[in-house]
Amino acid sequence: MANTTSAKKATRKIARRTEVNKARRSRMRTFVRKVEDALASGDKAAATAALAAAQPVLMRAAQKGVVHKRSASRKVARLTHALSKLA
Repeated sequence: MANTTSAKKATRKIARRTEVNKARRSRMRTFVRKVEDALASGDKAAATAALAAAQPVLMRAAQKGVVHKRSASRKVARLTHALSKLA
């Protein structure tokens, strides 16, 4: 358990940041899942729209430090490649 005042404050800050990061990670995964579901169903129009919505969410998560920048870029690239193969 934290003893000093600054350590107690740090614990509170960490708890708040964890909640925010969990929400961002969950939102990111939801958007990616929507793209993957649209790709699995074979609906190119829905997959294109879902990817257009997911890309900024992924990049924002990378910018905020929830995932690494290269991880987000790789995910977008793989989804885009899967979409192009759908044609």
